[in-house]
Amino acid sequence: MKIGIAVLGAGRWGVNLIRNFLEHPNSEVLAVVDPNRDSLAAVQKQFNLDASVILATEWSQVQALPGLQAVAIATPASTHYTLAAAALKQGYHVLAEKPLALNLTEAIELCQLAEKQQRQLFVDHTYLFHPAVDRGQRIIQQHQLGKLRYGYAQRTHFEPVRHDVDALWDLAVHDIAIFNTWLEQTPIEVRAIGTVFPKEEGRGKKEEGRGKKEEGRGKKEEERGKKEEGRGKKEEGINQETAEIENQFAPVPLTINPAEKLADLVWVTLTYPDGFQAFIHLCWLNPDKQRRLTVVGSLGTLIFDEMSPETPLIVQRGNPDWGGEENNSFESALAKPAPTGATPTKRIALQRTSLRHREVLSLEQVEPLRRVCDRFLNCVQTNTPCPTSSGAASVELIRILSTLSKSLELGGQPLIPF
Repeated sequence: MKIGIAVLGAGRWGVNLIRNFLEHPNSEVLAVVDPNRDSLAAVQKQFNLDASVILATEWSQVQALPGLQAVAIATPASTHYTLAAAALKQGYHVLAEKPLALNLTEAIELCQLAEKQQRQLFVDHTYLFHPAVDRGQRIIQQHQLGKLRYGYAQRTHFEPVRHDVDALWDLAVHDIAIFNTWLEQTPIEVRAIGTVFPKEEGRGKKEEGRGKKEEGRGKKEEERGKKEEGRGKKEEGINQETAEIENQFAPVPLTINPAEKLADLVWVTLTYPDGFQAFIHLCWLNPDKQRRLTVVGSLGTLIFDEMSPETPLIVQRGNPDWGGEENNSFESALAKPAPTGATPTKRIALQRTSLRHREVLSLEQVEPLRRVCDRFLNCVQTNTPCPTSSGAASVELIRILSTLSKSLELGGQPLIPF
């Protein structure tokens, strides 16, 4: 029997959820909800939706829809708690886009509500269903990288700039989730520093030029004679007052989001129980899009680069021809003497070969979000939680994000996740 689903949100991610649920043999999209009628019309046209699929502008219009069993939420982060709570209270299973909520208290409340209602609360941490993350986890668990030393990640792009969360809450959860999964640990100390970029002053300068232009006009009027002198001064005063009023409405050069003062650039440091540290660069005003995560070990480096579709996951390691396990380390490759008679040029070439031994790992060709939807439907059918994407698992990630936000407020003070 197919599971009836309503998708809340027909934006960029909501469209992907609609597509996957429409194509899945075990689900039936009963309704799509979005306050923007143009978005609903676009979805109707894109998927040629059956007339039986309800297109609504408010969640309340479909809350009592016959056959509805589950709700998928792909709306702004600030609305997740309210919508998820309402759906759970109605007795529906919930798939929510990350983050589950914007504070720890609300996330815990949703978990408790789901448990009380005996319904599944599933959070869409899509990267945890990526074939590269699965394969990378096996590489690390098999100790193919040797002793793990540190990791780093870059998650940047140029827009969209969100108005309900900062770059930390918008972007960091993916990399934190991957590091936690690969290391099978959670951080014992976190630190974040951020920057809010100045806004362009173009309009302010334009207004300043207008004021000078008006001032010049006042002087020109003044030169016409004593008879016009009073009028000129009067006009000048009016122009100055007008310029002051207009400048009050001009953008203040403080932040991209002057009302929210949300950080546009964030640097995160995560410290794990075994001493491993991960450094994450987050920005939504970068000229180039980056989705890259790296773990460095004594025997090699694992690189997950989503922006390299042909080679998304590679292992870069020492040349096995150089000897045993320890001799495969980067340091040993550099320190080990070259074969007898080798020239300096040949020695450098051998070292470079060792350092650049690169293995491209094969991956299952499947869309991560398709796996998310499939797992969610399975959780609904069996009414059992998913260990990696349950509400409880998401609470731990929100606990880390909340602590990072506090560190951000304190100017980068290291804190223990609370």
